[in-house]
Amino acid sequence: MRAVTRRAAGLVPGGWDAETRRTVAALFDGLAPDWHTRDSPQRRAVVSDSLGRGLGAMAWTGGTDTVGIELGSGTGIYSDLVAGVVGSAVAVDLSDAMLREAPSAPAARLRGDSSALPLCSGSVDLAVVINMFLFPGEIARVLRPGGILLWVNVSGPDTPIHLTTTEVVAALPFEVDGVESTAGAGTWCALRRIR
Repeated sequence: MRAVTRRAAGLVPGGWDAETRRTVAALFDGLAPDWHTRDSPQRRAVVSDSLGRGLGAMAWTGGTDTVGIELGSGTGIYSDLVAGVVGSAVAVDLSDAMLREAPSAPAARLRGDSSALPLCSGSVDLAVVINMFLFPGEIARVLRPGGILLWVNVSGPDTPIHLTTTEVVAALPFEVDGVESTAGAGTWCALRRIR
């Protein structure tokens, strides 16, 4: 997963192709029935901390007109937390099986490849990426100027899909300001798109 993570982010050659997409979708389809067992109070605390302190540091006000996306939402373990800070939440996942296991609320569910999101350009105020591949080009396309990218690894460097804040910033094709922190074993960064 580490090699795929770095390729998807454009940090090393190889990128994200149809074969990788099929392989990853099949892997997560197989994991879906037991995915709920990965939830824990410690992991939820990392996500809650990133949404609280991270968005607080960015002076996030939320509001009923804000749109948030949760990329790689899986079975929706954290979707309630994400939906709690935006007006409208969309949970996106590549795996049909993961989405079938997810509750129908509080976020709208959308099957999609995060390397080619079925969303309008500049339509997103908050992009939440928890233990998920980073697709910098698509984040740049859908995240409006002033929007926030929240990158979360609930197990920090032990997360199979992991990038440091420095790597995330280096991969993004736009300028950011932001904050990073740890919460328990997890790490996160909140990055505001400057332009």
